[in-house]
Amino acid sequence: MQQNHFSPFGVDLMKKIIVLLALVALGLALGLTLATFQKTHALPSAAQEKGRTCGTRHPDDLTSTSIQESLNRFNANRRGGPFPSGSIIIPVYFHVINNGPGIANGDVPEHMIRRQVDVLNDSFSGKTGGSNSPFRFVLAGIDRTTNAAWYTMGFGSREERQAKTALRKGGANALNFYTANLGGGLLGWATFPWEYDDGPVNAALDGVVCLFSSLPGGSEVPYNEGDTGTHEVGHWLGLYHTFQGGCSAKGDYVGDTPQERYPAFRCPGGRDTCTRDLGLDPISNFMDYTDDPCMFEFTAGQSLRMDGFFAQYRQQ
Repeated sequence: MQQNHFSPFGVDLMKKIIVLLALVALGLALGLTLATFQKTHALPSAAQEKGRTCGTRHPDDLTSTSIQESLNRFNANRRGGPFPSGSIIIPVYFHVINNGPGIANGDVPEHMIRRQVDVLNDSFSGKTGGSNSPFRFVLAGIDRTTNAAWYTMGFGSREERQAKTALRKGGANALNFYTANLGGGLLGWATFPWEYDDGPVNAALDGVVCLFSSLPGGSEVPYNEGDTGTHEVGHWLGLYHTFQGGCSAKGDYVGDTPQERYPAFRCPGGRDTCTRDLGLDPISNFMDYTDDPCMFEFTAGQSLRMDGFFAQYRQQ
C-alpha cells in the first residue's frame, strides 16, 4: 500500500497561511468598524457644514497668551475701572462698495444702513438679551464707491488694502464698516484692537467688512438680520469665537462662555460638545456661527473683555 507522507515543513506552512488569512479577515473587520465609527462620529467642520463663515484670523496660542497677559497688566494698573453701560459712543463710517446702482449691485440703501446701526445698538445694549455693554453706535457718515475689483475683495487681498487705504476715516475709536460682495464665500471679517497699535499700515486696515446682503433686510437668509455686523464688531472690540481653543481651559479667554469644541451651525438647541465642562454650548452667543435668529447675546465676561481692550487700544 502506498503511503502519503506530510513533511513538518508542509504542516508549518499550512498553519502560517491559516493564521495569515485570519489576521487579514480581522483587519478587514476592524477597518470596516473604524470606518463606520468615523462616519457616524465625525466632527462637523465649516467645510462639511454650509453655514456662517467668518474670515477673521485668530492669533496663535503663543500670541493669544501674550495679548491676554498684556490686557491683564493693563487692567491691573487701570484707573477708574470698567466704563458704565452706554457710556462709550462709537462713530460708524459706512463705506458702500458696489458694482453699479441698485441693491443687486451691492449699492445698499440708507435705510438698511440705519437699521444695521440699530441692530448694533440693540445687541450691545442687551436689548435682545445678555449683557448691557458700555458701547453704543452712531452713524457718522456714508460714502459710496463703484469699483468692480474692490467689490469682490477677499480677506487679506490687494483690493482690500487698496479700498481701506483710500476710504478709512477717523481714529482708533472710529468703526469703519465696509460692505461688498465678498470673495471666498465669506460673510465677513474684522481686525482686532491690538492690530491698530501695530503701525500705520495695519491701522489703515482697521475695521469690519461684511457681505452687503447680510445687512438687515438683505437676501442672505438666514444671515440677513444684521448679526454678521454684530459678530464682526465683537471681533473689532477684542472677542474671539466662542469655540476658540475648543475644550481647552483657556478657550476664548472669557470665563462665562462655556467651552465649545467646534462651531455651531443653524440652531442646535441642547448641544454639548465639551461634556466634561459645565454648561451647554453657547449657541445663542453672537460670537458663534449659528443663524441670525438663533443668536442674541453677549455675556458679562465678554462685555468686560471688550471694555478692557477698548480702554487699552481705542480710547481717545
